[in-house]
Amino acid sequence: MTMMLRPKPEFDWKEEDAPRRPKRPRPGAGFPRPPRCARTLRALALLGVLAILCACYLGPLNREATAVLAVKRELPVYCVEREDNAIAISFDASWGGSQTMEILDILDRYGIKATFFLVGIWVDKYPELVQEISARGHEIGNHSDSHPHMSSLNEAQIRTELTGVSDKIEALTGTRPTLFRPPYGDYNNPVVTVSRSAGYECVQWSVDSLDWKNRGVEDLVRRATSNVQPGDIVLFHNDSQYITQALPSVLDAYQQQGLTVIPVGELLLDGPYTIDVQGRQHPANTQ
Repeated sequence: MTMMLRPKPEFDWKEEDAPRRPKRPRPGAGFPRPPRCARTLRALALLGVLAILCACYLGPLNREATAVLAVKRELPVYCVEREDNAIAISFDASWGGSQTMEILDILDRYGIKATFFLVGIWVDKYPELVQEISARGHEIGNHSDSHPHMSSLNEAQIRTELTGVSDKIEALTGTRPTLFRPPYGDYNNPVVTVSRSAGYECVQWSVDSLDWKNRGVEDLVRRATSNVQPGDIVLFHNDSQYITQALPSVLDAYQQQGLTVIPVGELLLDGPYTIDVQGRQHPANTQ
């Protein structure tokens, strides 16, 4: 069977004859347009409301931020601006004491004097070592009486920690400490200001040997000798596992670098000074 195609219808269509969609009336059409001054006043009123809302929400935040910026951060001394090649090494003594005599012997062989920061409970346990450290000409600093987080204490408690250990050290050696190092390196503004008002210079460190992590002799030597600069204060601990094995290599490296090791108290500047945001002590500009 043959299929016949239905012919396509033809229309006489002209584009101008196509129906057009009616235009949607503009909002507000048919109403009088408000005067320009009224529109301006309405915009200003809206801006005023927004300003009031912003002030309500952000005002307290801004006041707190301003207050924070207005508080001066009190910093301990981390290192010192020096014209010579002097550095200081320090030993924190908080717990054990079995290696202390060997440390003192090594320092004697090299003719070096160091600073030992002692905790009161360590002084109670090892009074003979306290006296030996002093007798060999080393400097003794205050490291608190009970090794607390100092920033958690109030001012009276801070003073008690400072006084307790200094009284013990003075009773054993005849000399009262003038340096203070906060345990754990933990401090805030009251810790620094109270210790200074009590006659101590608050001291941290700029080179950390991390000897307490007991990572081996090579790691200790590398950390204690790499990138050491004049004016640096190096931190060790008297009871770390590898300190007596590493200390001779550390001191040899300092000598090869032309560095002179002195106690922390001798490294600090005499007279007026400033401390920058990095904790570096500079002589005050008196001009």
